[in-house]
Amino acid sequence: MQKLLTWTLQAIREENSDFSWMEEYRFEWTPLVSNALSRIIEGQSVLILTDPNTRWFGHYIQHKINDIQKNRPFLPFYQLRKLFVSLDDMHSVQELQLVEDMLDISYPNGYIIWYVGRGDHPCTKLAFKRDDSFLWIIDDQVQNSFPLRGSDPQLDIKLLQLFKLFDKTLSAVLFGNLEIES
Repeated sequence: MQKLLTWTLQAIREENSDFSWMEEYRFEWTPLVSNALSRIIEGQSVLILTDPNTRWFGHYIQHKINDIQKNRPFLPFYQLRKLFVSLDDMHSVQELQLVEDMLDISYPNGYIIWYVGRGDHPCTKLAFKRDDSFLWIIDDQVQNSFPLRGSDPQLDIKLLQLFKLFDKTLSAVLFGNLEIES
């Protein structure tokens, strides 16, 4: 079995598209992906959360992650806004604590929040409270997150490329072709 860092570099280089930009970011990427995949393999659910500008990407993730043609087990990925439609109206610490309590009851095996969006969006309060969140942050420097630039004209393409890499990594782990470092 290969190690995640080596496997990631190979996967980046095998891509036919212009994905070479990711080679320099693989050192930030692999610990985040390793943590997220470890939790998924342990049976935790993934709650997808986005800001308004990346909401399309949340729908894309939800649509593609359990594509039947992948011939792999279906995994518990859900859009948090679809589970709790009043989420955008929650701003106080008490309201967010009520949401967290509901999620703790709903997901007894645990859950991670996969947040994609700007670091200053109000929903980040929920994602930042959890140490195990899978964060793809646009235009902000946040510890344990993957940084992206909102001014990048290729941002949408990069999001799709990152999802493809994540999904490919997930399949490799599920099928025992890749070892997750602890």
